[in-house]
Amino acid sequence: MPRLPALFPLAVLLFGMPPLDAAELAPGRAAELERLVLQDCGSCHGLTLKGGLGPDIRAPTLAGRSTEGLAAIVLHGVPGTPMPPWHPLLSEAEAQWIAEYLLNGGAP
Repeated sequence: MPRLPALFPLAVLLFGMPPLDAAELAPGRAAELERLVLQDCGSCHGLTLKGGLGPDIRAPTLAGRSTEGLAAIVLHGVPGTPMPPWHPLLSEAEAQWIAEYLLNGGAP
């Protein structure tokens, strides 16, 4: 089935994203994803995630956002901004793990 990235955020809002199954992450992948958040995301969102080129993405700032919505942003980026789509490098389960990591202020 072809992917329709432009429609994906709408589909997530309407139908939700399947819950993350920790078994979908390869052993050691959580540590790699944590490093990705701190280093790659930190390169735009600040090394302490308080903001920089991109906005503050710490848990208190993200309070009230849904895991599914954040995962969709991670996967598909934000058109018209420097936020790139990460779907070429991350699975849906990994994007959901990152969203939970950010919302919980640490490991999900």
